[in-house]
Amino acid sequence: MEKYLVIVESPAKAKTIKKYLGSKYDVKASMGHVRDLPRSQIGVDVEENYDPKYITIRGKGPILKDLKTAAKKAKQIFLAADPDREGEAIAWHLAHSLDMDLDSECRVVFNEITKNAIKDSFKRPRKINMDLVDAQQARRVLDRLVGYKVSPLLWKKIKKGLSAGRVQTVAVRLIVEREKEINAFQPEEYWKIKGIFSASGEEFEAQFYGVNGKKKELSNEEEVKEVLSKIKGKQFMIDSVQKKERRRNPSPPFITSSLQQEAARKLNFRAKKTMMLAQQLYEGIDLGKEGTVGLITYMRTDSTRISDTAKAEAADFIESEFGKEYINSSRAEKKAGKNAQDAHEAIRPTSVMYHPRDLKNYLSRDQLRLYKLIWERFLASQMASAVLDTMTVDLENGGVYFRATGSKVKFPGFMKVYVEGNDDGKKEEDRILPDVKEGMKVEKKDLEPSQHFTQPPPRYTEARLVRTMEELGIGRPSTYAPTLDTIQKRGYVALDDKKFVPTELGELVLEMTLEFFPEVFNVEFTAKMESDLDEVEEGKENWIGIIDDFYKSFEKKLKIAEEEMQKVEIKDEPAGEDCEKCGHEMVFKMGRFGKFMACSNFPDCRNTKPIVKDIGVTCPSCHKGTIVERKSKKKRLFYGCNRYPECEFVSWDKPLARTCPKCNSMLIEKKTKKGKVVQCVSCDYAEEEAK
Repeated sequence: MEKYLVIVESPAKAKTIKKYLGSKYDVKASMGHVRDLPRSQIGVDVEENYDPKYITIRGKGPILKDLKTAAKKAKQIFLAADPDREGEAIAWHLAHSLDMDLDSECRVVFNEITKNAIKDSFKRPRKINMDLVDAQQARRVLDRLVGYKVSPLLWKKIKKGLSAGRVQTVAVRLIVEREKEINAFQPEEYWKIKGIFSASGEEFEAQFYGVNGKKKELSNEEEVKEVLSKIKGKQFMIDSVQKKERRRNPSPPFITSSLQQEAARKLNFRAKKTMMLAQQLYEGIDLGKEGTVGLITYMRTDSTRISDTAKAEAADFIESEFGKEYINSSRAEKKAGKNAQDAHEAIRPTSVMYHPRDLKNYLSRDQLRLYKLIWERFLASQMASAVLDTMTVDLENGGVYFRATGSKVKFPGFMKVYVEGNDDGKKEEDRILPDVKEGMKVEKKDLEPSQHFTQPPPRYTEARLVRTMEELGIGRPSTYAPTLDTIQKRGYVALDDKKFVPTELGELVLEMTLEFFPEVFNVEFTAKMESDLDEVEEGKENWIGIIDDFYKSFEKKLKIAEEEMQKVEIKDEPAGEDCEKCGHEMVFKMGRFGKFMACSNFPDCRNTKPIVKDIGVTCPSCHKGTIVERKSKKKRLFYGCNRYPECEFVSWDKPLARTCPKCNSMLIEKKTKKGKVVQCVSCDYAEEEAK
């Protein structure tokens, strides 16, 4: 019996689709791209309209041979790669490799791997969209020209193994420039005064607002004393009471960038891990008797659009689970951002009926956590707004004003299911004020002045960097995670307490590339190039013309850089200790995983050691060594004795130099969701915050 051949990227996806298509269809996986530019050379003919020279990827020969054999027997071939530029390019490369008619209606696309979506897509096959292919080719060629022209220059002038990239270098630039802002920051002193007041025996908190009804900032202690001197006695008068009803709308369903940000905030996932798990949920999970099911829609998207079918299903679920008043019946759908291509839907569950609580036996812990996040965010986006009662109270004494604010959830709406996280990790809580009226007297219990200093801008976390890249138009959904991964692997940046810090190598490479290619590695150019690629995808621009416009000026800058860029010798920095194997001096070196110590007598002596930080605490086990910070294979920080392996003391929690005041045992600093807590290892002694 003749069969139809369907080619997808992965075996997991093939398995799920096969279940829906039945025995007439033979579903095979290409394992991603089968052709690409050669790694050993630039592979782009700049003299012939930037013609890319594709070759079969090493190791893909047997896969391609198997696909060709199946193709010869097939009645018809369908190419079902992912619904984006990359997927369209994979389909085009497969069509070339299998000698297919490029004008045939062989391309099927679907945003979710469900029975209805798969069946519908095979009823409406289309031709390969060459505008999408050209947009992908343009990106590939552009990145190859930048990477393969600038990188060898860096090898020659600095050291081998370095690389430059159109998007990755701009990401490093953001991190370096933020570090410069932090270093140049001059803190400014300011003061706050917290007041504790009592009304009808009920205490509440208010903050100093101003003098004579006008807001005033307190910049030093003298100003605080001047304000306090105006206050007479303990009685404050309620000057004004404002009560308002405020509506709060839910966040839209996830797009790629917001999923990566929220997974970082709430689940502590790296962008790479988030996308790996999302891919698994999209391609299909074995749900026992039900078989393999795709649980979420396609995860590389910058559109918040939701299908009418999904909205209707969500409305039915919300009504049955919470009541009709929880359904969003009026709010307009949020428009896609200026850079969004709106090619497909937002990231949502393929069916809201797949409740996270019913999937515990089928998903791994991390799969379930991510799916629950996606499920709750989507459901909340389809729910009614929350209604909050807010109250603002101004208190006055001698012309000095304090302001108290409170809020109470009147109707939870979407907040019953989900509330978006924030970068500082603070949770919102009700702050209820006593029922006071204008002209009423309240008693001052205490006034607490406190000194503060303005803080520098925060370093980028993965979530912050993804959000910034999205806002600036740098990269697209498919590029965020690979970009963050690359800049770390190259040793240009490192993570310190989950925040990006530039390395000396990263700063040096950036400085030298910006000196000769300032227009290429800046935010505006990178964002404009992304817009130009969007124009190619929409059929409004010719990709060769865009590349040509770029390359003409780029080539001139390359020649100047070749002649004028100074060769830099990176000298090894002395580590301040001798090699225990041969007695030569140890030096710091930079590897792909960051700095490490190595013997200066290399290659005669190949001794290497990780860099450890001594925290100045005597080992509580052997009492001879000291405790040092180390990192596990998964980059998790832990503490151990510097005499390891002679002493095997290890702890995930940080030992402290001081001892327990109750039993004299060791104290440890433990991280919790609320912050740091100091605890005794032997008794019940604990402090709320580390001192």
